Amino acid sequence: MWADDAALDAAGRRLDEWETSLAERAERAKTLSARVQGLTGTARNADRTVDVTVDSAGLLVNLWLDERIREQSAARTARQILDTTRAAHTDLLRQIGAVAADSLGDDVGAQAIVDSYRTRLIHDPGSDDARR
Repeated sequence: MWADDAALDAAGRRLDEWETSLAERAERAKTLSARVQGLTGTARNADRTVDVTVDSAGLLVNLWLDERIREQSAARTARQILDTTRAAHTDLLRQIGAVAADSLGDDVGAQAIVDSYRTRLIHDPGSDDARR
């Protein structure tokens, strides 16, 4: 009977460790979520005529255009805005990767989070989404 009690105690310890591990991971994930929500990505184009800020979801929250923008075509301005927004997305993704690594370490969950954001933020020009 002692062997059964020892096995039962060992199983109980393993369950306690598992529960503690889950609680710790949940707390780290909650902290990570709060930190990511506070992030913004920013970028400025090479000639400093377009400045873009995106929020943690990648949505444009600030667009600044220098007065010199009036000296070029609307098509060129549009391309610059789009390119600078993509650069802001890249900046945001870099920050998310750093925060995820800091919060979760080498955990596979950290990479999954970064991959999820990468899928949403970095658009492949050949994808179906790009043709809509």
